Amino acid sequence: MGGGGWYYVPKVWTPTGGWWNNPTAWKRNTGIAGGVIFCLAAGVFRLSANLERRPIKPRFNVPSERWIKHPPGIQ
Repeated sequence: MGGGGWYYVPKVWTPTGGWWNNPTAWKRNTGIAGGVIFCLAAGVFRLSANLERRPIKPRFNVPSERWIKHPPGIQ
């Protein structure tokens, strides 16, 4: 009994670094990945706002009406 002893860990190669990986530049890599994702999301948002058209004004307020280029009812 007791949980402080040896336990089996299989010898498996993985591209992510194994069972207890600790990459040296994980903070930098995470920041770069976050920046890339943010830039892509901002580009998609901007393209969507430029292409959005509403020929008829909706019955209820739509949040995207605040930033779209072509407001509803005006063509």
